[in-house]
Amino acid sequence: MPDFDLFVIGGGSGGVACARRAASHGAKVGLAEHSKVGGTCVIRGCVPKKLMHYGAHFQEWFRAAACYGWQIGEPKLAFEHLCEARNKEIARLNGIYLQMLERAGVRLLPAHARILEQRDGEAFVVQAGEEEVTAARVLAAVGARPSLPDVPGIELAWTSDEVLENVYPLPERLAVVGAGYIGLELASIFNALGSTTTLVLRGDMPLRGFEHDLRQHLTVEVEGHGMAVWNETRVERIERAGDCLRLVTSRGPLAVDAVIYATGRSPVPQTAGLGLEAHGVERHATGTIAVDRSYRSSNPLIHAVGDCSDHAGTALEGVPFDLTPVAIAEGRALAERLFNDNPLEVNYATIPTAVFALPQAASVGMSEAKARAAGHEVTIYRTSFRPMFHTLTGGTTRTMMKLVVDKASDRVLGCHMVGEDAAEMIQGFAVALTAGATKKVFDATVALHPTAAEEFVTMYQPHTG
Repeated sequence: MPDFDLFVIGGGSGGVACARRAASHGAKVGLAEHSKVGGTCVIRGCVPKKLMHYGAHFQEWFRAAACYGWQIGEPKLAFEHLCEARNKEIARLNGIYLQMLERAGVRLLPAHARILEQRDGEAFVVQAGEEEVTAARVLAAVGARPSLPDVPGIELAWTSDEVLENVYPLPERLAVVGAGYIGLELASIFNALGSTTTLVLRGDMPLRGFEHDLRQHLTVEVEGHGMAVWNETRVERIERAGDCLRLVTSRGPLAVDAVIYATGRSPVPQTAGLGLEAHGVERHATGTIAVDRSYRSSNPLIHAVGDCSDHAGTALEGVPFDLTPVAIAEGRALAERLFNDNPLEVNYATIPTAVFALPQAASVGMSEAKARAAGHEVTIYRTSFRPMFHTLTGGTTRTMMKLVVDKASDRVLGCHMVGEDAAEMIQGFAVALTAGATKKVFDATVALHPTAAEEFVTMYQPHTG
């Protein structure tokens, strides 16, 4: 008998979710993690970023306070205190994750792990640090790491790992290279905290792959909040210039105190050392592990979920599903299939996603371009308005909302927003889209007034612009 029914390599959200769910169904589960349990999201990703996002709001609130009758002195940011408070909360969450594994009966092996051999085509021998264990099945849930390009001086740049884990002074001048989720979020946060921030990107607008109107509106908003956006710009090298750094770019030089590179993440460093090739596991050129709808690799006893997988082939279609809730859903679905005879499937069509820039942006379902490319004839509903909060402040920021509706069925295919609390609103509309709500259902829903969210159910006239 093997030591474990399931051995999980990786203690991030997907691996922990699968391990706990499998153990709850009576499986003997081991989990190897060489770093802190909780993974990228909890330790150096979503959670510390959201805490810093909260901190970044205060400058705007302080400015607006007088318009609402509050007399406040000159506020001063103790940035390193924010970093320390953030890290204290992350340490607390790491402890909670350890407790959850212990209570579930999952044995934690705090070490790197790799598959050594498969005995008689059945049990695997897995080395975890100095220990060797056997397992009937193995799950790879090792995630991905920041990817850095081959640019001279790249060693002078930070990645999101350093930004969200370390304690450091607030840079006076900052360049963020890359304008996906992570780059735009970090640039927005530091810009709001008081750094003079330049976002450098190779494309024409941030957030490639998102709804065009969302991208366009959000670009205008972040520039209106004082961020410089250098689009269609290539970084040639990074060099020291006295006490600061200089980015040499196709647009010209840029003097800064710090450079953050957020040009993508790669699973290659994570999956390369697992011993997969020796067991017939197919990996794509990107490093992701190819899996079927049951999250089985080409070796049916080795599975993969989360960012190190191709998400049952959906990642090959260019859809960005490297999200923590997706990894959790995949991990739980795998555990249900293997140990509870429950063929649970993840619904990839209506996965909501949010960008915690300032202001926020969020989407669920199809963009207009993807809907048309899929053969849908669509009706578009779109609105833009000044949020009520700024009627007293005189602020120029505007909220944008958009619905993509299939003409033939009246079904709402996509829901997109730029504005405060976008993420909180889109979660609820994700339920509606998952349930197959039509525009008629949206129209029949009584609005909640006065809110921004009511605009989603009061857009009556199709947008023709």
